Amino acid sequence: MKIPQSIDATQSMLAQQNYVCGRALATVVFLSLKLGRPLFLEGEAGVGKTEIARALGAALGRRLIRLQCYEGLDAASAVYEWNFPAQMVAIRTAEAAGGADRKALQRELFSTDYLIRRPLLDAMEPDPAGAPVLLIDELDRTDEPFEAFLLEALGDFQVTIPELGTIRAPEPPIVIVTSNRTREVHDALKRRCLYHWVDYPDFDRELEILHARAPEAAERLSREIVAFVQQLRTEDLFKKPGVAETIDWARCLLALDVIDLSPEVIADTLGAVLKYQDDIARLQGSEARRILEQARASLEPA
Repeated sequence: MKIPQSIDATQSMLAQQNYVCGRALATVVFLSLKLGRPLFLEGEAGVGKTEIARALGAALGRRLIRLQCYEGLDAASAVYEWNFPAQMVAIRTAEAAGGADRKALQRELFSTDYLIRRPLLDAMEPDPAGAPVLLIDELDRTDEPFEAFLLEALGDFQVTIPELGTIRAPEPPIVIVTSNRTREVHDALKRRCLYHWVDYPDFDRELEILHARAPEAAERLSREIVAFVQQLRTEDLFKKPGVAETIDWARCLLALDVIDLSPEVIADTLGAVLKYQDDIARLQGSEARRILEQARASLEPA
C-alpha cells in the first residue's frame, strides 16, 4: 500500500487495522510519513504507542523491525555482531584441510556470510516491499551514550562496520521512537523527530477502541468497563491502567461469560487491569463497589 496522501486517509488506514486515534495523532503520523521524519511518541505505558508501529507495518505491507531498549544497550547490540561460533568452525575446518590462505580466510570470516544483523542494520537493508517500519521501543530505558549514537544513526541513516565499511539505507526506514518518560530523553534527539504526547483517551474514544478490539462484548458491558477504568484512573494508584489493560480486562470478562460488572466479578479479575498488589489491595471490599457506583452514575443521562 502507498503512503496515504491526507490526514483523513491516514486516520482511515489506521482504523482499518483496528487502531482508533484522534485527528492530532493522525496528523503527526501523516507528516512523519510524508516528510520522512522519525516520529517520537511519549506517554504512559499501555496507551497505544507501540501498537501504532504494528498498525503502520500491517497497513503499508512493510516489515516491522523492533529494537527493544533496555539499560546497558550499546551500539554493537543494536547494529550487528559477528557469528563467532560459525567463524571458529570455519577456522578449524580450514586448519584441518591444511594450506589455508590466511588473508583469503580472514576476508571470508568477516564477510556478510558471518554477519548477524541486529535491528538498526536490518532496517537499513534494501527490501522489495519498501522501507521497513523501525520501532525503537522504550528509549527512556537506555542511557545517554546510546542516545548520542542513535542521534547520528537517525541523522544519516547509515552505520559503519569496520570490516565492511559504511552501510547506508537506500530508502530511510519509517522510524517510530517511544518513551514511557521514566526519564527525560535529550532535546537533541527529540529535535530530529516529530513529537506527540499520547494521552489516555476520553470515554467516547476508549469505547470506540474497545468496540474495535473486542467487538463481541455487549454494548452495556463495554460501557461499564470503560466507565469503570476511566473512574479508576482518577484514583490515587501507583500505576493507572492503560488502554491495553481495558482491552485485556474486557477479553477476560468475555471468557468468563460476564454480562455486567459486579463488585465480586471486579475483585476476581482485578489482576487483568491492575498490575501492582498495593493497587489491587486498595480496591478490595467497599472500594470496588464505590468506584463501580460512580462509574454507573457517570453513564446516566444528565
